[in-house]
Amino acid sequence: MLIKGNRPQIRPADYCKAPHSLRLSVTALLAAASITVFTSGCSLLPKEEEALKPPLVKPVQQNMELYEVKRASIARQLKGSAVFTPAERQELSFKESGGRLKELLVNLGDTVKAGDPVAKIEAGDLEIKLQQQRLTVEKARILLEQTIEEQPGNERAFRLKAIDLESAQLQLNSLEEQLKRTTLVSTIGGIVTFLSPLQAGDSVQAYSTVVGISNPKKVNLVYESSSGNDLAGVEVGMEVSFNYREKEYKGTVLQTPSTALVGNAAAGNKALQEKNAKSIYFSILNPPEDASLGSSVYFTLTQEMRENVLVIPRGALRSYGGRNYVQILDGQSRKEADVEQGIVTQTDVEIRQGLKEGQKVIISN
Repeated sequence: MLIKGNRPQIRPADYCKAPHSLRLSVTALLAAASITVFTSGCSLLPKEEEALKPPLVKPVQQNMELYEVKRASIARQLKGSAVFTPAERQELSFKESGGRLKELLVNLGDTVKAGDPVAKIEAGDLEIKLQQQRLTVEKARILLEQTIEEQPGNERAFRLKAIDLESAQLQLNSLEEQLKRTTLVSTIGGIVTFLSPLQAGDSVQAYSTVVGISNPKKVNLVYESSSGNDLAGVEVGMEVSFNYREKEYKGTVLQTPSTALVGNAAAGNKALQEKNAKSIYFSILNPPEDASLGSSVYFTLTQEMRENVLVIPRGALRSYGGRNYVQILDGQSRKEADVEQGIVTQTDVEIRQGLKEGQKVIISN
């Protein structure tokens, strides 16, 4: 055994010659050294982290809005603002085309009486012809009187002069009628509510309204919807209530889109026909004296009403593929139930079949 420095060195030959007990000690010493090196080497490796436990997830609680099915009254109503419109109105127009407007004799808002002229077209030389014809008639009358005086028994001569007078009078009547047609005259008393934009000298079209006269003492009300479909179910004679300046008035339906298209005086007037197709006209009993044409009034028209029926909020009714159903809370679970609906309003629905009073339905979120 050699000694280098302070550390003994064991040679293989020495190990073999050493006593058995010594060899066992050396072997044990080497084994212990190997274990020490191995364990110290393991301590140099990073320790594995322990696996994290999954977090505890709380079950999500659904916030459901419930409604208990009850009995109540429900009504399908049409509500809106109607406008005062004249019940008596006259639209004045010339009966022939080709004339030129001479002047409008009234302004918007003017009050006129029956018989007042409101517009004229140019008459040309018609007035001169008329004056000449009046002279012709007068001359024929004088000749007839002269014949009677000079030839009292001459029936033939008397008849010839009478024919001349009658012919002259017929021509005079025709010219007077032509001159009359150059002037529009109001046949009712009222207020001028329409004036054509025609200017002096413009050509006039036959039956085109030039002046509109309305009687402010006879009024109706008109409601114009955005679509004629909104007026389905409204019928002539239905009662309607009005609220004007915090006072209640009663009335009835006078005209609906369906009745307006039958025998309507507006035939040929496309604009009026389009308006009537989406409008309802009402009468009003004892209209307010301070109501003016064009002012509005709030109305309520009840089309259908049912009492003591099952009613749920409209938000609880669900529809899919033509199926109407609701969701019912049964214990802690949801169940679907098919239902038959009745009257439907903006807020509520009548349920005719499929639900019972006291059941709790889930309102859609």
